[in-house]
Amino acid sequence: MASEEKDVKTKNKKLWKIIVIALILIILLLFSTVFSLLNLGKQTMAKGVSIKGIDVSNLTLEEATNKINEAINIELMLGIKLKQGENYSVDFDVNQIQYTYDIANSVKEAYQIGKSDNVIVNNYTLLKTAFFGKNIEMQSHYNEDSLNDILDDIASKVPGLVVEASYYREGDQLIIDKGQTGIAIKKDKLKKAILQNIQQRNALEILENGEEKVIEIQVDNVQPAPIDLEKIYSEVHTEPQDAYYVEQPFQLFKEQDGVDFAISMEEAKAIIAEENKEEYVIPLKLTPATKTINDIGTEAFPYEIAKFSTKYDASNTNRSGNLKIAANKINGTVLMPGEEFSYNEVVGKRTIEEGYKNAKIYENGQVVDGLAGGICQISSTLYNAVLLANLEITERRNHSYTTSYVAAGRDATVVYGVQDFKFKNTRTYPIKIEANVGNGIVEFKMHGIKEELEYEIKIIPVTTQTIPFETQYVPDATLAPGQQVVQQSGHSGYKVTTYIEKRLAGAVVSKEVLSNDTYKAMTTIIHVGQ
Repeated sequence: MASEEKDVKTKNKKLWKIIVIALILIILLLFSTVFSLLNLGKQTMAKGVSIKGIDVSNLTLEEATNKINEAINIELMLGIKLKQGENYSVDFDVNQIQYTYDIANSVKEAYQIGKSDNVIVNNYTLLKTAFFGKNIEMQSHYNEDSLNDILDDIASKVPGLVVEASYYREGDQLIIDKGQTGIAIKKDKLKKAILQNIQQRNALEILENGEEKVIEIQVDNVQPAPIDLEKIYSEVHTEPQDAYYVEQPFQLFKEQDGVDFAISMEEAKAIIAEENKEEYVIPLKLTPATKTINDIGTEAFPYEIAKFSTKYDASNTNRSGNLKIAANKINGTVLMPGEEFSYNEVVGKRTIEEGYKNAKIYENGQVVDGLAGGICQISSTLYNAVLLANLEITERRNHSYTTSYVAAGRDATVVYGVQDFKFKNTRTYPIKIEANVGNGIVEFKMHGIKEELEYEIKIIPVTTQTIPFETQYVPDATLAPGQQVVQQSGHSGYKVTTYIEKRLAGAVVSKEVLSNDTYKAMTTIIHVGQ
């Protein structure tokens, strides 16, 4: 009997435990359901939710969007200074690469946290988010082509760049320059550093500090590639061909002189290998064509496609002479359809032997004398004639500082072995370049055959930012105390967007961005007596 009563009591205790547990579960389920339904109906973000580290707890969609937009605008306004050593720096503007974040989708994703159709999952998510937080990382987008263009521009302007082996013809000689050891920027690392800098920004830190970030441009010390004589020969060697043209349809074929090494390949290789020189000379055997384009007559180029001129100081005889030498190298050049013009290839290396003299150039922020100073006026004048002829520019960089002969955004700098100016004849027919330098005027004319559509071209530079110049005072013991002498007058720098506008019968057909250029401010340098 006692045993039966004990069994009953044991069963009753188990039953009560089951009932209590069931009641607790029911209460928790009811509480969970109510909790989830309340949150499901809320028009705000869950507690503990952040987007890119920015807290958006208990905010509506609109409030969260506004808060994120405000923070991102602050982050993207901050510039970056890119430096390489002490002699080169450039300001990087994030807007140049159209950097954006996918704010709308990120806010929507954040808003949906704890608002699924599963009550249990919602409760778990909401509690976990409240205690441990939940951060949504935003997807970013940028114009990779623009970033690569900026990196290429930097890679061409950093001082001390490696100069690769090159060659040019001078009469019946092939001059091969072995190049110079120099540096090359680590573009991939610089690209990664720029993007990381942007992605890791924090609006609150920017508001507190507001300092422009500095990124050091990493470089490699690079040797120029060895001279590849076989490759050079394949590019130099040609058979003679007379100029001729055919009608219906009109086609012009320019002459081609025969070029060959005057010595065997083994002898040429021996010249390269015999001693360490800056330049090597390979004798050439030239077989001239018997009939040139000039022999055909002007009927081959009856239409003036475009022309452009700039002014120069004719009293500066050194600079004037440099202009004439470079222009004469280009004058008469004929480009076939699809053929590319290379300024450095046509003009060749600028040397004393070629007749070039010292004239003013920009170097490390100062105006100094340099060999062949002024010939960038030739490349810049030609650049504008090419633009007005509606030809395709394939390589062009602006100067570091503005020039006096063309407006900012309309210049083209050249440095032999480092920076070239190139364009392609994209017309249906050949073109001929006429260059004239005299009486203070540099003029280029482009001649050819008139095509069915000839656009009127306008080049429109627009200054988007002015960069103020600084003044540097240099102590000078040769001057009387307090006496000041201006060694160099400064001027502002600029950021310029240049547009090319095409018209037909006076109506605008298209207007496109031609280039985005930055020009540094020139420092005023004043010597002060001590």
